[in-house]
Amino acid sequence: MEYYIEGFLNALLGTVNYTWKSILFQVSWYHNYFWGLILISVVVWGLELLFPWRKNQAVFRKDFWLDAFYMFFNFFVFAIVISGFYKLIALFFNDLGISATSLAIINTANWPMWLQLLVFFIILDFVQWFTHLLLHKYPVLWKYHQIHHSVKEMGFAAHLRYHWMENIFYKPLKTLGVMLLGGFEPEQAYIVHFIAITIGHLNHANLKITWGPLKYIFNNPVMHLYHHAYTLPKGSFGVNFGISLSVWDYLFKTNYIPEDSGTVEIGFPGDEKIPKDFLGQVSYGFKTENKKS
Repeated sequence: MEYYIEGFLNALLGTVNYTWKSILFQVSWYHNYFWGLILISVVVWGLELLFPWRKNQAVFRKDFWLDAFYMFFNFFVFAIVISGFYKLIALFFNDLGISATSLAIINTANWPMWLQLLVFFIILDFVQWFTHLLLHKYPVLWKYHQIHHSVKEMGFAAHLRYHWMENIFYKPLKTLGVMLLGGFEPEQAYIVHFIAITIGHLNHANLKITWGPLKYIFNNPVMHLYHHAYTLPKGSFGVNFGISLSVWDYLFKTNYIPEDSGTVEIGFPGDEKIPKDFLGQVSYGFKTENKKS
């Protein structure tokens, strides 16, 4: 038991210490996700202000500050809280003889770095696409994902407005994806993480970007706006589930972009029941039965 307690505390304190060092610029810039998130956010927000798609949208759109708080809560505060529990799970499986390489189907260690990063990016993105689809398909998961879809005006910060339970759903499958690659992240994995944050911010931004012919590969704000549309195609539980890549939606026929005016109503039937405050939202889904219309 002492072994587990020590592991829990070390992981928790280690994450706190690393986050604090990041704030004080005491870690390498390419590992500094705190200031990296701020820089990416400021740049994308600046693009929104210079080239707004919906020109009548306010500089500080509806729930701007709530979503900004969510960015730091989900990316840092919750990461600190949950780090100790992830360490406990890792120690438990290690005691069972299950290591990070137990499920490896390919060994990427000797591949060129660019290829490691590319495969890492593609596999993690597919895992997230699949998880995202499940969040929409099954009511027990959808009730938490509703928080993300309660956004009524789109902007970059909406990217990280999501219920903390989503971390619980995504993390195991993302870890499985890493284990299939031999149980490790490439040395330059920070490149993939920063690219994913940037694409996610852009997808939610008040910007009209389609990437031209590359729209069949990369997700974009026009495509993602219809993921948040209030009215979905008849018989559908969702469309455009792509995270960074749109290719999965085109491959599995979940793509849907009927027009590109940017004026579509967003949300979902019954979204008026979602609490408007942060504490109400992060506790949502545990006591109330919410069924998707």
